[in-house]
Amino acid sequence: MSYQNIITIESGKRSGKPCIRGMRITVYDVLSYLASGMTFEEILADFPYLTKEDILACLSYAAERERQTLLVN
Repeated sequence: MSYQNIITIESGKRSGKPCIRGMRITVYDVLSYLASGMTFEEILADFPYLTKEDILACLSYAAERERQTLLVN
């Protein structure tokens, strides 16, 4: 899953945090929902403007950030 076309960063939006497709929902928001136990289906029901690909892009983005952290250390 390539997140580059889904995850956006704009300095004036949500303090420059990574967001989904220019919207105000952040990668952190979605990851927090997943960490709290919400399923993909529950997230999609609560946020109908999101897609399964958006959620997968958040996971891919987080995995890439972790990989970059490991390379630095």
